Amino acid sequence: MVFGQVVIGPPGSGKTTYCNGMSQFLSLLGRKVAVVNLDPANDALPYECAINIEDLIKLSDVMSEHSLGPNGGLVYCMDYLEKNIDWLEEKLKPFIEDHYLLFDFPGQVELFFLHSNARSVINKLIKKMDLRYVSALLLSLSTMLHLELPHINVLSKIDLIENYGNLAFNLDFYTDVQDLSYLQYHLEQDPRSAKYRKLTKELCDVIDDFGLVNFSTLDIQDKESVGNLVKLIDKSNGYIFSSIDSSAVEFSKIAAAPLDWDYYRTAEVQEKYMKDDEFAQLTSRMQ
Repeated sequence: MVFGQVVIGPPGSGKTTYCNGMSQFLSLLGRKVAVVNLDPANDALPYECAINIEDLIKLSDVMSEHSLGPNGGLVYCMDYLEKNIDWLEEKLKPFIEDHYLLFDFPGQVELFFLHSNARSVINKLIKKMDLRYVSALLLSLSTMLHLELPHINVLSKIDLIENYGNLAFNLDFYTDVQDLSYLQYHLEQDPRSAKYRKLTKELCDVIDDFGLVNFSTLDIQDKESVGNLVKLIDKSNGYIFSSIDSSAVEFSKIAAAPLDWDYYRTAEVQEKYMKDDEFAQLTSRMQ
C-alpha cells in the first residue's frame, strides 16, 4: 500500500516550499520520497522532481497555441492530464512499491470547485492504483467536502505572523475555528465589510454547522513544527499502522490516542529521527 500527501492551497501559500521541506525532512527519517509536480505553472522547482507534468504538457505552449491566459491554460492542462492519466500512472509505477509520494498541485481554486478535472485525476489514481493520501491544504471546508479524503488543514508561514501586528483574537481562535460569531461581530465593525454582513453570517453558520475545519500551524524551518505535522499526517493517512503487527484492538487504541502517543517506538523514528545538526543543514539549504 502506498502513502503520501496531496498538497493544495491558494497561490503563494507555500505549497512548493512545503513539498521541498517535507521531502527533505522525510528523507532524513529514512523514507524514500518522490515529489510529483502537477503544477504546469511551477517552472522553478527547488526540489528534485521525480515526475513533472511539463514532460507531458507545457503551460507556455498551451497559452501560445490556444491564446489562453494563465488560468485558462491551467484548466486546459488539467483536462489534458485527465485525458492522459495513463501517462501519469506509468510514470508512478517505479515509485509505488516503496516510496512516499508528495503531489504538488496548482493553486487555482477553480480547478477543484468549478471544474472536476483535478478532482478526477486524484480519484482515478486512488481507484486504479490503490493509493492513500492526506491533503495538506490551506483551503478548507469546501475542499474537504469535494475531495472526500483525510485532511490536514495547515496554516503555513506561521513564522511571518508577527509581521501583521497584533491579531484581533488569540492564535488558537483561528486554528481551532472557535465560535465564529465573535469574528462576525469584529468584521461588522469594519466599514469595508459591513455591507457583507448577511453573507458573512451565512458563511460562518455553514462552517459552524459542519464543525469540520481546524488548522495546524507550520514553520517549515522549525524541526519541532515539521515533526508535529508529520506525526499528525502519519496518523491521519494510516502510515503509522504500516509497520505495526498488532490486533484490531491495538490499532483502535492507537487511533484513539492523542497526537503524542508513543510515536517514537517505531523503528523508523527511533533510529532515524534527525539530529539538530542535520536539521540545521536542511534549513540552511532551504534559505
